[in-house]
Amino acid sequence: MSPKVLRRFIFFMLLLTIGMFVFWDVIGSYVRRAPGDFQTEMGTNRLNDELYDEALSHFDQALAEQPDHRGALMGRALVFIQTERYDEALGELGYLIEYLERTLEPDDPTGRGVLAAAHANRGIVLDRQGAYENALEAYIEALKIDSGAVEGPGIVHKILYGSDSVSSVRDRAVYLHEQLQLPESERVLRIPELDEKQRMHKP
Repeated sequence: MSPKVLRRFIFFMLLLTIGMFVFWDVIGSYVRRAPGDFQTEMGTNRLNDELYDEALSHFDQALAEQPDHRGALMGRALVFIQTERYDEALGELGYLIEYLERTLEPDDPTGRGVLAAAHANRGIVLDRQGAYENALEAYIEALKIDSGAVEGPGIVHKILYGSDSVSSVRDRAVYLHEQLQLPESERVLRIPELDEKQRMHKP
């Protein structure tokens, strides 16, 4: 075998070896994931792309693989909120909150963040429905559970969306509290251009 052919053979085998390592690493990563995680990630990607039917299908598949997968439950709720199916959103969030309150371990900060986000998103739905006192209660509960999980957008959000003016749970809770102290005739509880800046929460 000529040196030139040998070099080509060695180079080809090197590429093949690297390719196989990458392939098995990807496959291993998929296999090692908890049931439902991959479909939940796919659903989240579709949700971000505003492909709501596809997102919901992925979240349903995740729940078929892992019933009560909290990421998938939250994902379904977010789809319902974004498509203005508010009663379904409240039902999904109510179930998620009840499930987490029953099963959450003390040393599970991620779960605590999901619970806070569920209360915050419930507050947003109630807010949009005009149930302002109930919305305020939900916002306060979210802040009590994990205020950090429902704070306003950080630097990543500012870079992605080019804005730092997204209304936070704390800001909205303070505003509602102040307005609800006023006589009913003086209250301004809804400002559409500001309310639209509220973001959904999914830790």
